[in-house]
Formats: sequence, structure tokens, C-alpha cells
Amino acid sequence: MQNEIQNILKLYLRLESFEQMNRIKEVLDEKGIKQTWLAEQLGKSYNMVNAYVQNRQQPRIEVLYDIAKILDVNVKDLLIDNDNKKNKK
Repeated sequence: MQNEIQNILKLYLRLESFEQMNRIKEVLDEKGIKQTWLAEQLGKSYNMVNAYVQNRQQPRIEVLYDIAKILDVNVKDLLIDNDNKKNKK
């Protein structure tokens, strides 16, 4: 578990820009889940969750793990790997 957390942190820190760091919006869309529902589950405001979804603000790593648990996905599925971003350019 500690090793996985270290790998996630490394991935999280390798992401270079706030332009598109997370895939929360895509995962919500894939699962047909509304931002309001996620906000309720997290105990956060809609505005805060919307900021995460729109990549205007990034959740703390603990919150990212909470989101992954709520959405029943691996936390890695919520992050965009920097290597993949470079290959798309």
C-alpha cells in the first residue's frame, strides 16, 4: 500500500500543468454520475467539485483517494499521465 501511495504521489507530482491534470469529468461522464451527487458524497460544495471537474483547482491527494473510492475506480484512473499528454501533442 505504501508503495502504491508513493507511485501515485510521483504521478501526481509529475503532472506539469493545471491545464488538464485530472480525469474526474470523464469518469463522471462514463459512469453517468452528476457533480452534485459527488459533492454530496464528498461533503463538499458543488462549486468546489465543479472546480475539480473543470481543472481550475486540483483536489488534495486525500480527496483524490476519496473520489476514487466513491466512484469505485483506481486513483490512477483519475489522473492524466504526463507521458500520455506529451504523446498527444
